[in-house]
Amino acid sequence: MIEVLKSKIHRAKVTEAQLNYVGSITIDEDLIEAANLIPNEKVQIVNNNNGARFETYVIKGARGSGVICLNGAAARLAQVGDIVIIMSYAWMDAQEARQHEPVLVFPDADNRLIK
Repeated sequence: MIEVLKSKIHRAKVTEAQLNYVGSITIDEDLIEAANLIPNEKVQIVNNNNGARFETYVIKGARGSGVICLNGAAARLAQVGDIVIIMSYAWMDAQEARQHEPVLVFPDADNRLIK
């Protein structure tokens, strides 16, 4: 078994950072669905502005809101306006991995799906 990229939201803009929260990343429900993510799924976040890389889990945000909110300790790793990449991974055998195509989502400047 190997771990491969399952899905990615590429270059989303952080809209909020809430330090006094239990933890997680709140993501617009439209983006969650487009990226084939599920609430509570573990994701890796890469901050393009400061190089921080960290893991947390997904919380569903209001549909169509464009929200990308880092909660709890993760709020210390990004500022509003930072550009992040949100990635999820899946385990599969090598044969399945060779055929696998990850889901890639490229939101617009307001974190909305490009139609």
